[in-house]
Amino acid sequence: MSSEAITLTIPGSLAQELNTASQQFLTDLLERGLRGLKIERALARYAQKGMTFGAAADEAGVSQSELSRHAYARGLEPPYSAKTVAEEVNR
Repeated sequence: MSSEAITLTIPGSLAQELNTASQQFLTDLLERGLRGLKIERALARYAQKGMTFGAAADEAGVSQSELSRHAYARGLEPPYSAKTVAEEVNR
């Protein structure tokens, strides 16, 4: 995997917290945050009827089964297909 350096301007209090963090920790933090943001955005579009549940899962980069767990946690009722039910049973 290639890497690139980026520069961010963040509040001083946050910079102090992150100053001693390892490169791996910061990378994990950014990856998790980006993943969560993608899921949130995809669920918002799904909830607004802007896309199908399958398209939302594709956009978020997760399976429909995983997206359904996030949807339920936010009070959304995802559609269940035979495939999604099978994925949940075999988890």
